[in-house]
Amino acid sequence: MTGLLSITGLGAVAPHGDSPEAIFAAVMRGESAVQAVFPDLPKPTAAATTSFDQTRWFNKLQLAGVDRVSQLAVAAADLAIKDANATDCDPERIGIYVGCGMGGAGSLEAAYRGASNRVPPLTVPAFMPNAPASHIAMRQKVLGPVLTYSVACSSSAIAIAEAAKAVQAGEVDMAIAGGTEALIVPGVVLAWQAMQTLAGFDPADPQGAARSVRPFSADRSGFALGEGSAFLVIESEARAKARGARRYATLGGWGISTDATHLTKPDAPGQARALRAALKRAGLQPGDVGYCNAHGTATRIGDPIECEALAQVWGSDLDGLRVSSTKGLHGHLLGAAGALEAMLTVLALHQRQLPPNANLTEADPACRLNLVAENGLAAPQLEAAISSSFAFGGSNAVLLFQRA
Repeated sequence: MTGLLSITGLGAVAPHGDSPEAIFAAVMRGESAVQAVFPDLPKPTAAATTSFDQTRWFNKLQLAGVDRVSQLAVAAADLAIKDANATDCDPERIGIYVGCGMGGAGSLEAAYRGASNRVPPLTVPAFMPNAPASHIAMRQKVLGPVLTYSVACSSSAIAIAEAAKAVQAGEVDMAIAGGTEALIVPGVVLAWQAMQTLAGFDPADPQGAARSVRPFSADRSGFALGEGSAFLVIESEARAKARGARRYATLGGWGISTDATHLTKPDAPGQARALRAALKRAGLQPGDVGYCNAHGTATRIGDPIECEALAQVWGSDLDGLRVSSTKGLHGHLLGAAGALEAMLTVLALHQRQLPPNANLTEADPACRLNLVAENGLAAPQLEAAISSSFAFGGSNAVLLFQRA
């Protein structure tokens, strides 16, 4: 790979807060943001919601026709840009690359429920999937490419990879890349419940919801939806060094593949192709990578297949790869999952601390991985780490980060 890429800014508005460092610290402590929601629904439901002060970024007039999914994106992107302290870039040389799986679910739900009366006239621009990217561009006065990727759970990981390509190719000098999702509304929850993919729990247990998502555990039952937004600022290493920017990590490689086997069932060979592609682009061997922030949705089918894919690629080096899925703590953000988990992976490298694989009771024998224990782990020798995102539709994306 030619032309190293630096991560110079991080921003998030997520279930654990709006400070990347505070979010990472909460995850390292094993604090769960998953809680019971919608008590009126027929089945107990857990989700990770985000506390968000809209007034920091919007006045009442500005909020007209702006769905929560765009509000979160505007805030997280703004925080990332401020963190990068990138004030000297030509607006025509900045690109925005956003992953979003379901768009403005809240606006669509409100329109459906209010259809017998009056549908808000701004419903369409509020729920369209590219609205978040457009709102970021308008807020930041970005005049370069403003693109949206809707690839289910791989959306924002693919957006980051596409942003990296654009920076590396010289199409833009700086990329604001990440994702956003705000879909914790009854209609969406009921749809996911119908697929039998959401985690069950005993509502009488005070810790039932918080511990309901158990990646790679023998007693896992599914995931909990999460909402939020996360963005990375990507620049060439040369540009970052020239302006004296703080560099959290280097984006060393990425791999994208498609299973082409089934719309919802994952495929180990397809995931393995993405893993190998990321390693190849970075010029690394499996043994060079010390940590994997796994997709790990805690579904009965998905977790063993991901383990199989890692085993296919890592082979005899698999025991040396520490693995955890942070979804047990912040939920599954679908289109924004790849971006939030990429941010956590960058901070794991930057701080040389590995987040725990939370809520593990007994590891599934079919998931033979070197999982990070409940209290996290110091990793003083960590030099490279990957973040994996595997989506419905069979789209796989792997991001590989290295120490700056």
